[in-house]
Amino acid sequence: MRISMVSEHANPLAALGEVDAGGQNLHVAELSAALCRQGHGVTVYSRRDDEEQPERVRTDAGYEVVHVPAGPARYLPKDDLLPHMTAFGRFLAGQWRDEQPDVVHAHFWMSGLASLLAARGTDIPVVQTFHALGAVKRRHQGAADTSPPDRVRLERLIGKNAAQVAATCSDEVFELARMGLPRPRMSVVPCGVDLDRFGVTGPTAVRGAKRRLVSVGRLVPRKGFATAIAALAGVPDTELVIAGGPDEGRLADDPEARRLRELAKRCGVAGRVHLLGQVSRTEMPGLLRSADIVVCTPWYEPFGIVPLEAMACGRPVVAAAVGGLIDTVVDGVTGELVPPKRPEVLAATLRRLLDNPAQREAYGVAGMDRAHSRYSWDRIAVDILRVYEKALTERAPAPARPVAGSHA
Repeated sequence: MRISMVSEHANPLAALGEVDAGGQNLHVAELSAALCRQGHGVTVYSRRDDEEQPERVRTDAGYEVVHVPAGPARYLPKDDLLPHMTAFGRFLAGQWRDEQPDVVHAHFWMSGLASLLAARGTDIPVVQTFHALGAVKRRHQGAADTSPPDRVRLERLIGKNAAQVAATCSDEVFELARMGLPRPRMSVVPCGVDLDRFGVTGPTAVRGAKRRLVSVGRLVPRKGFATAIAALAGVPDTELVIAGGPDEGRLADDPEARRLRELAKRCGVAGRVHLLGQVSRTEMPGLLRSADIVVCTPWYEPFGIVPLEAMACGRPVVAAAVGGLIDTVVDGVTGELVPPKRPEVLAATLRRLLDNPAQREAYGVAGMDRAHSRYSWDRIAVDILRVYEKALTERAPAPARPVAGSHA
């Protein structure tokens, strides 16, 4: 099968942890690689945001990345990209006239818009994965939401015109249904985890005598690192290690890093909070393995890959009961769920688990089993191929009815 992945701002070649580079980039990269391993041809289309980027890059994993000339060849925040989606769609249409894919898989709403524009007038089915929904983002971020004002309306339009919608969690299906999308055209296909990279064996990051909590993610307020820092005041003899954001040399200039460090001072835990900045994918498993507990406390999270990576490493997870984390972390089995923005509840949960190594080990074993049985990228690729087949079947022309009296 020839598959076109469209990911307008989330380039699979980008370094994770920087602004606008996170779970979606990883999702596109790993899913594309898994589909290639199963014999399919994958081309990823992402906006050119650097003059030095070549037009095409063939990756070691087998998929090709095409850098699309749409707007200036420099970084733009993803919320500023909407005016360039018409040019993006025109480029796709030209590419697909020369070599038509069997299916298009659009990642994020603006990719869906460009893909539907490009596929107009063809029989190419478009499968949509939103990764995040404007209505949910607006509900949680309020005035801090910088999305274009038309986002919610356009997402509804995209969802209704896509052949299939692949939601990343059950909570998203509920939100899509509220938008009026028909349930039969929705499937849940979660993110996966690289089980070759993330596992219980391998190097472990050096640590001291203090008990260790690890949190990972982009340095943006919604990731909830502030909740974990506030909770640390009630968890003695324990350090909190936060990985993500720019590299260590540029952390001092990062506004969110400065905010978190000021909060740590006010909470009296500055000496026990360590911001590492960007941690490479090579070093990340060792960091997770060094944790007594991996803490994921966002107050808005469409899916969340970090809990999966922690579970694959056999580490217990304490997570906020939001979005995709409700699906991933089985409360009381692979870890525990706590309400978001409640540092006192988080602190009590962490104290109890840190004092109970047998419970932590049981959660770790169950998490590893769940990661292997449900969340390998090869399993996720099989799931998404079923969605592609549905899209192809529904777009195929219906067979002609036999004329009355004929023997057809």
